Amino acid sequence: METKSEVFFIIKRVVLVIFILLFFVGNTNAGEPLSKGETVYVSIYSNVYSGVKLHALELSGMLSIRNTDPKYSISIQKADYYDSKGKILERYIRQPLKLSPLESTHYLLKVSDKRGGPGAKFIVKWQSDHKVNQPIIEGIMLSTRAQQGISFICPGRIISEHNN
Repeated sequence: METKSEVFFIIKRVVLVIFILLFFVGNTNAGEPLSKGETVYVSIYSNVYSGVKLHALELSGMLSIRNTDPKYSISIQKADYYDSKGKILERYIRQPLKLSPLESTHYLLKVSDKRGGPGAKFIVKWQSDHKVNQPIIEGIMLSTRAQQGISFICPGRIISEHNN
């Protein structure tokens, strides 16, 4: 008969194997569509409102673009920042930016940058010469005030495909 410590050790190993399997199965891109290019809409909140008096909480923002393909590069054609009314505020890319396999880039918006308002967004266009894993393109917002903090992520949404 096995002791309690031996049973506990066996349970720990089984749980570890299950977590490892879930990690690798859950993180595979198998079944996800490959693409040669897309235009992606990404929400960026420069402020959010809370409380009865609708107090504005100012946020810093970051656009993160991650090439998830381990074999091929992608080219970022544009990363344009728009305000709540759809007016372009800034073009962050003047010429195509190559991201090598698994390379990432980001663009920061300071807490003091209130130009975009609560409906700010980026439009990102990327392309590749090969069909590749779709990049991860997301907005990350963060604020720390006093001893409290808020952070959240907005995943990009594909608004058009470019598979030519």
